[in-house]
Amino acid sequence: MADMDAGAGAVTARSTSVTSRSLAVLAAFESTTGALTVARIAQRARLPLSTTYRLVHELEAWGGLDRTADGHYQVGMRIWELGQLAGRRLRDRAHPFLQDLFDLTHENVHLAVREGTQVLYIDKIYGSRKVPMVSRVGGRLPLHTTAVGRVLLAAEPKWFVEAYVERELEAPTERTLVDPDGLRAAVAAAAHDHYSITINQMRVGSCSIAVPIVVAEEVVAAIGVVIEAARSGEARRFLPLLQSTAERVERALAVPSAWPRHPARRSDSH
Repeated sequence: MADMDAGAGAVTARSTSVTSRSLAVLAAFESTTGALTVARIAQRARLPLSTTYRLVHELEAWGGLDRTADGHYQVGMRIWELGQLAGRRLRDRAHPFLQDLFDLTHENVHLAVREGTQVLYIDKIYGSRKVPMVSRVGGRLPLHTTAVGRVLLAAEPKWFVEAYVERELEAPTERTLVDPDGLRAAVAAAAHDHYSITINQMRVGSCSIAVPIVVAEEVVAAIGVVIEAARSGEARRFLPLLQSTAERVERALAVPSAWPRHPARRSDSH
């Protein structure tokens, strides 16, 4: 049953909106990286098979879906092209500075924003020999499992944080912090320190440190560096470079930073 709920925009067959049904077909691909059969799309979108066939063929003709050699379907390049327009200004302004950060550290770096209760990664630069990254451009991860996510969560009003920590939270590893009181403290620390460090939270063997990007007194994104968990003791040495990078992005966006940038007390959760 859980798989049937995978399409976040899924609608029932009772819906009379063609747009809703088309979006349900596209949403069927949200939690998978592979191709799907028409029958599988229908199941995940909760639509009649005949309706799904018609919508899939229309979307294929438009370029929203591509048909594979074995008759399955995958998201088409036109959707990817449209997706690149989302967050384009932020990504375009930030990318040169992310590249500089990567060149200076030779560590994996990424840029993320909050989308609902998840982190949405809009840019990343990484080396093939570095620690494998769970994040991918266009991918989403739970806010509480990443340093960028905690920085973004820390910028939200108290009611949002309270509602978030009281949810049933995903635990990708045995070390993932899901205790409400512990997570509350970690988020409060990130708000106080203006940075966050996570270790073994999303992936065993991974450590990340992140700082916010502030525009007009609003945290609009976060920049993070990912290293091996075995090197977590070195994480804070990247803080000045992260802070400098965030300030450069903020200046590129033509708005001065509103948050002071200085290391304070610890905000990591092991």
